[in-house]
Amino acid sequence: MPNYRVNREALEQAHRLIDAGEHDDSTSWSDAAPSTSDGNEVRDEDGWDAYARWHLAEDPDASEHTKKRYRFPYGDFSKVDRSALIHAKQRASQNDHPEIEEAADELLQHLDRVRS
Repeated sequence: MPNYRVNREALEQAHRLIDAGEHDDSTSWSDAAPSTSDGNEVRDEDGWDAYARWHLAEDPDASEHTKKRYRFPYGDFSKVDRSALIHAKQRASQNDHPEIEEAADELLQHLDRVRS
């Protein structure tokens, strides 16, 4: 099983986006999830660091500058998606990644506080 670590830069970016109102709390993740070409566009235009900041986890054993290194997306490369956070939290829990589950839950709680 991969030994994922929390991507702190992604966590910080997600907090900033939520605070700025850049979030979607009504679209299902199956509808909001970005396509492969969306990810390629971000990577090609803005670089690997920008691509990485949209993923809550990083696999340090995977090669740098590969999509395989970044896991648990939390948005569509423009805003935080509440359903993506729920999905990430559930997947992390099911696959025994407690730090990732905690990061997703932290963002979910923050988003819910901002929404209320």
